[in-house]
Amino acid sequence: MEITSISSFLDYYGSIRARTLRLLQCVPPDQLDWSYMPGKFTIADHIRHLAAIERYMYAETVAGRPCVYSGCGKELADGYEAVMQYFHTLHAQSLTIFRSLRDEDLQQKCTTPGNIQITTWKWLRAMVEHEVHHRAQLYLYLNIIGVKTPPMFGLSSEEIIANSISISSSNE
Repeated sequence: MEITSISSFLDYYGSIRARTLRLLQCVPPDQLDWSYMPGKFTIADHIRHLAAIERYMYAETVAGRPCVYSGCGKELADGYEAVMQYFHTLHAQSLTIFRSLRDEDLQQKCTTPGNIQITTWKWLRAMVEHEVHHRAQLYLYLNIIGVKTPPMFGLSSEEIIANSISISSSNE
């Protein structure tokens, strides 16, 4: 998918973020520090990471500045309200930067933290893929601890099966 319009990209990214927000609303405040094993991201780390990497890596680089991402630890925000405020605040800052882009800027190169030149629209696409990756991890984390999560597009797999005709009856 090539991104040629910042406006259409922001609409698309808004729908991606809305699905992430629906999932984050399911996070039990008392489970923010849960992880499947010591030394791995906690639920809160994932949320802080999504916020910080969007703002301090992706937004900075598309603005022509170097990455200033420094991690996703508790020192950035601790506790449910603080973590969620951090997430929303940094997203708003990122959107301000993204909205300042012109359509023609999408075809320009930006420099990644690995000192690689990449077309800006491809970097923004990578940001979306990154969010989806971490959202999937959060789905898994929440399911492991027994939290009911929202279906991605309105129906669960079981609901789709229940609403589908069987293959054998469709071949008759």
